[in-house]
Amino acid sequence: MDAVFLNGALTFTNAGEIRFGAAAGTDPATVTAIDGLYTRCGIAHTVEDDIAHRMWAKLMLNDGINQTCMAYGARTEAPRNRLRAASLLCLRHARDACGRQRRGYRAHRGRPNADGASHRGLDPAGMPSMAQDRVAQRKTEVEEFAGTVRRLAAKHDIQAPQNEWLYRRIRDIEASW
Repeated sequence: MDAVFLNGALTFTNAGEIRFGAAAGTDPATVTAIDGLYTRCGIAHTVEDDIAHRMWAKLMLNDGINQTCMAYGARTEAPRNRLRAASLLCLRHARDACGRQRRGYRAHRGRPNADGASHRGLDPAGMPSMAQDRVAQRKTEVEEFAGTVRRLAAKHDIQAPQNEWLYRRIRDIEASW
């Protein structure tokens, strides 16, 4: 989804959907029951065969696009090299944390957007949630995104200069409010 909600107006070009799946040890009947409920209620959703991969892909998307647009005060068409640098770092963490095939993570030949978790298809004039937070001067999700990557980088002894810069930049912006 690429919803923008500012000044009481909601705009989007892609409607969102809920994505869910079974974590390790989850009874498959639970997923089937939720799928049935969402279907009966007309709620757009996708059951993911590999929810761990989907979660890593979402973190890559948020770390790359969301934070970069917030840090630069940009829309979705933000500087692509910064988006890619942040996303590739998440891919590296995913490999280190989960292993190439362990616990369901698939690396997709090293391409962070190969699974469709790409910024392509999003409205280039759109604004991710953290960029909207900047405009509205709201607390951001930097701890959930850059903070998570910072903790993983420390755990796996990986340098993360782009992520560190994003974290500091966003914290400085928030402090200015």
